Amino acid sequence: MIGLFTKGRPRGPSSADDKAPEDTNPDDTSILDEDEGSIILSLISQLRVGMDLSKVTFPTFVLEPRSMLERITDFMAHPDLIFGAELCEEPEERFIRVLQYYLAGWHIKPKGVKKPYNPVLGEFFRCRYDYPNGTQGFYIAEQVSHHPPISAFYYVSPANKVAIVGELRPKSKFLGNSVSTVMEGESRITLMGRPEDSEYVVTMPNVYARGILFGKMVLELGDSCTVRNGAQNFHADLEFKTKGFFSGTYNAIAGRVKRGQTDLGDVSGKWSALMEFKTAKTGEKRTLFDALKSGSDVAPKWVAAEDEQEQYESRRLWRDLTRAILAKDMDAATEAKTAIENAQRELRATGVKHMTRFFELRDDNCWVPRIQLPQDPQEATAAVQAWIWSRPSDGSAPAEG
Repeated sequence: MIGLFTKGRPRGPSSADDKAPEDTNPDDTSILDEDEGSIILSLISQLRVGMDLSKVTFPTFVLEPRSMLERITDFMAHPDLIFGAELCEEPEERFIRVLQYYLAGWHIKPKGVKKPYNPVLGEFFRCRYDYPNGTQGFYIAEQVSHHPPISAFYYVSPANKVAIVGELRPKSKFLGNSVSTVMEGESRITLMGRPEDSEYVVTMPNVYARGILFGKMVLELGDSCTVRNGAQNFHADLEFKTKGFFSGTYNAIAGRVKRGQTDLGDVSGKWSALMEFKTAKTGEKRTLFDALKSGSDVAPKWVAAEDEQEQYESRRLWRDLTRAILAKDMDAATEAKTAIENAQRELRATGVKHMTRFFELRDDNCWVPRIQLPQDPQEATAAVQAWIWSRPSDGSAPAEG
């Protein structure tokens, strides 16, 4: 899950107000203690409706202890939903498999409504997946722009014939009693065994943190997004529904799948629980994803030890901040966060132009990896592994432009 930040206002320890709002998941809400509440009030005094929050420094207790570059890997957590999709003869079934894979990533989130670290320019995160069938997957993400913030990412499993490339351009705003993050950007999924399908293009819903001035803070996904495949003329229009004042429910999703103008079926359910697809032809329902049943079956990722990582690799870059947050030492966390922010300001002051390492900007304004994979899956696996874990030739740290 890609979220914002956390919690509500301080309350007395025995107050009935400390209960989570009715019909929401308790993990989507949390309560501030008195010290944290006073910091939030100080922060709110800086805010104006419509303000771009990229210029606001949030206190460390609202942070999820990992970078946004790592958080994107949540969408690679359930590979079984898409592996083998290229073997499906019916293009409709291939589209549904891609839809399943996309929807399965939203249930993963930390307790509360926390915000991952904003990546610094030149920061990158890389990992490897070792699957039970002996195959592997590889992931690399890089912060390719700081103003505006853009995170480019690439996942590939040559043996399983799946590749995903994309970029996120989050824009956060203060709306009064809410904070919204508009998730611009897209993911482009390729079933490499089906070149006739070309790309499946996926956009993201927006993210809301409700109740930052009064009431309890609650995470919501909202607004519309799409999954489309132009080559086969499929598209799914999805709506992540936010709860109204007097009706509705939290975490609801609804949508319609079409091929051209022909209705194929409807999507319904909750992204935090069970989602189903009901076919228009027969009315039969099939499970797209059940987070309550299968949500814990997350593919583990291998990440090098922090001491073996490069300076700008996410976990090493942020390790002092992460350790302080996990130890609940907010003074040390603030000191670690400030040190990184000051280092970035010093880099900006040099005026040195930044050169991206793993990604390049295509003519259509899409970021793509700087690699062309061989056709043979074994050769492709060796090539992508060597490329992702290569060292920069000059050994220098990235500079910010």
